Amino acid sequence: MNIAWVIVVLLIIVFLQGLLYGKVGLRGITYKRAFTQTTVFEGEKIEMVDEIANKKLLPIPWIRLESKMSPYLVTQSDRDLRKEEGEMFHRTLFSLLPYQKITRRHQLIGMKRGYYPLNTVSVTTGDGIGFGEVFDSFEASTAVTVYPSIVSLEDIPLPSHSWLGDIIVKRWIVEDPFLQAGIREYQQGDPLNSINWKATARTQDLQINKKDFTADHHLMIYVNFDTNEDIRMPIEQPEIIEKGLSYAASLANYAIEQGISTGFGCNGYYVEPFTNTTERIKPSIRVEPSNSGQQAAYILDAIAKVKMDRSRNFRAFLQEDVENGLTKTDIIIFTLNRTEKMERNIAKLESNGNAVEVVLLDDRKKGGEAHAS
Repeated sequence: MNIAWVIVVLLIIVFLQGLLYGKVGLRGITYKRAFTQTTVFEGEKIEMVDEIANKKLLPIPWIRLESKMSPYLVTQSDRDLRKEEGEMFHRTLFSLLPYQKITRRHQLIGMKRGYYPLNTVSVTTGDGIGFGEVFDSFEASTAVTVYPSIVSLEDIPLPSHSWLGDIIVKRWIVEDPFLQAGIREYQQGDPLNSINWKATARTQDLQINKKDFTADHHLMIYVNFDTNEDIRMPIEQPEIIEKGLSYAASLANYAIEQGISTGFGCNGYYVEPFTNTTERIKPSIRVEPSNSGQQAAYILDAIAKVKMDRSRNFRAFLQEDVENGLTKTDIIIFTLNRTEKMERNIAKLESNGNAVEVVLLDDRKKGGEAHAS
């Protein structure tokens, strides 16, 4: 009889504690997560910090966090096990004492260019015996942007690397007579009207006004997403388009370092929430040329957030430049193919005072191919 009562009491205790945890187990539980930085280059590590707290007297024997994550944003241990398609679940298990806060740090790797938001997290807890579970979803929004990989100029199949050397600098940069950049000693061949007589009198040597430089041309780097004429069809060989985006990012980064006013464009569109993907006609992507200190980051951010899809054909993308009267711009186009309609718009752009160069991305064609400037 005593054993029967013990069993009954134990069952009542199990039932009551299960009822208690089911009712208040998640009460007073707070959760936050954040990345230690918001951007990272492809292949680099980034740290994600989980912080969970139990703000009540009742201890939590176990609590499980589950969150959907892209297969291209993985922990080191999951790197070799990740799937190529679909989402993965990131799971973390905690045990919390009364009024305890736990912080955990996870090293993640950005495997592919992209924008990766993390929104809600599923939280599950229960009693220590496993009598029952209770779960809820917590809002814990954060995001990381993975920039495309930067390659060296030697890896970009440009027709001629001299295009980026002294010839192009002399072509783009012209002396501005209205901008002063100090003085220097007179050299043979300097014009006499540039002599600074006050500085000459002070130093007892001929000194001339040194002129600053101003950009006469801009550079626009385009990536053509067309692999077929029908934009309703999926993009074929997306890995080659990804390579073109990496080339574009690398070339833009180099050109801006040289002080060249550089922009970027493509006939894709931004991922959500930066574009309403339900719209029938989505805006194409254009970053206007600039050589400001933030321009390289703007272009990298734009390229990272491009969806692998098309807003319009590339010929229509170029037609926008023609209709907007684009002029005095040097254009480099990374493309998988060239069509007659595309060539016609290139000819129109050249007739408007632009220089256009086409670089083929087909791996079978080494060294690219240039369109006459």
